[in-house]
Amino acid sequence: MAIEEIAQNALKALLYEVVTNPKPGLVDPVDVGSHPDMNVYMFIDSSLSLEKYFVQAAEIGFNFARQDLRQMFELLRQAGIKAEKAMFAATNNVNTHKGAVFSLGLFVCASSFCQKHGGNEFEIIQMMTKGLVKHDLGKKSETAGERQFLQYGKGGVRAEAEAGYPLVRDVALPFLAQTSGDLNTRLLDTLMKIVSEIEDSNLIKRAGNVEVIDWAHKQAQKYLSLGGYGTQAGKQFMLELNRIFKEKNYSLGGSADLLIITIFMGLQRGMI
Repeated sequence: MAIEEIAQNALKALLYEVVTNPKPGLVDPVDVGSHPDMNVYMFIDSSLSLEKYFVQAAEIGFNFARQDLRQMFELLRQAGIKAEKAMFAATNNVNTHKGAVFSLGLFVCASSFCQKHGGNEFEIIQMMTKGLVKHDLGKKSETAGERQFLQYGKGGVRAEAEAGYPLVRDVALPFLAQTSGDLNTRLLDTLMKIVSEIEDSNLIKRAGNVEVIDWAHKQAQKYLSLGGYGTQAGKQFMLELNRIFKEKNYSLGGSADLLIITIFMGLQRGMI
């Protein structure tokens, strides 16, 4: 697979995620969820603004020849800072894809590295991000994930990266592989499988408490037990969840980021 194709799969992953609907509290073509400052067109603009970054991330991975993969991560991080600026310029300073710049950038870089050198993307990411939580979060910080680390001891996306994204590797990707039906149904069900197990920092921030996680897990498990979006009962419950999430101003930004990665890996591995 050429590095251009890896970058294309990253762009596809962003676009596939945003058009999947109806997603509780998230932006899709039908609804803006709990994000009145965003819409689907903004997400398309944001996605396209990151296309060059994904090519860069793939090139960094393909061309890296040193031993310490943390140095590859530093190169990627520098490219990511510029990518964030391009994203904010495209969205008039609205944060649409900051999480994806970090996570999807890692997967593009690692996938490209594996194309040339062999290996497993998840293990490469672990090597790239070794010591990241301690390095980044061992000091007073500003983002929702960083505040939660200080308050609840949760390392958020950095801890997920250091662990090699176990929720994607062990849960979401195997689940996607065995889903059936149209792509929208498959991706919605995969999102809810993620929601059933993730500690979503975006949801904790919106709710202002960590107890919301247990509630979200139960809702997602109920949706899946009803048979998911391929059943009438699952569809009805999803619409009800959409209503509740809007009413409470809840969002699933962390879950959406993991869905994006799962879609990317699904494309890479021929599951989609």
